[in-house]
Amino acid sequence: MADRFNGRIAFITGGSRGIGKAITEQFAEEGAKVAIIDINEEALQETEREFKEKGYDILALKANVVEAEEVESAISEVVNQFGSLDILVNNAGIIRDNLLFKMTDSDWQQVIDVHLKGAFNASRAAQKYMVKNNYGRIINISSTSALGNRGQANYSTVKAGLQGFTKTLSIELGKYGITANAVAPGFIETEMTRATAERIGVPFDDFVKAGASKIPVGRSGKPADIANAVAFFADEKSSFVSGQVIFVAGGPKT
Repeated sequence: MADRFNGRIAFITGGSRGIGKAITEQFAEEGAKVAIIDINEEALQETEREFKEKGYDILALKANVVEAEEVESAISEVVNQFGSLDILVNNAGIIRDNLLFKMTDSDWQQVIDVHLKGAFNASRAAQKYMVKNNYGRIINISSTSALGNRGQANYSTVKAGLQGFTKTLSIELGKYGITANAVAPGFIETEMTRATAERIGVPFDDFVKAGASKIPVGRSGKPADIANAVAFFADEKSSFVSGQVIFVAGGPKT
């Protein structure tokens, strides 16, 4: 398992923190060359430095997923430097939670743009190289919020949209050796979860404890749990698994 991604090139959006960082590390640990983009330059540099110290082959680029030209330029640079592009993980995301009657146009549009337009921009740019190579793995990060969640009309909408996007990509790109799948995290301990706890005025430890009490396996999720599921979809051996959504939530979600 330690070298299952040897020779593979992975590109992760929003790869410098939280779930994205865990995914980046999983691929790097298993032999892939990894490229990450983010808009947070400080976090990018910190992650790049940390991973290079561990001996990982990493390229960190500042780019905004909402801007198609920036994404295309970043992917082009990755291909020029690493020679290929095999795996794309559309992970970049933000939250602007609020109840519908309090939600502003900006709250709605920013979330729509980063998640949906971002995934579209990156997938469209990446597929050119994958089609040429007759090989590719596209993994989109959805959420259990796709099933509906109070205070997240915007976030629930985009996470459901990503599942439809995933299934369509699998249909269109399958004949080119490209699979498309989605991972839908449940309650995962990240900075985003911490921000939610802050928004509703609950101490983070209490928020985690309350969340874990509702999960059948009896614990909250960690970013590494999501990275493990992403790696399954990205595996060369998973070529007959496409258009699927796996809920990584410590229990069933219906």
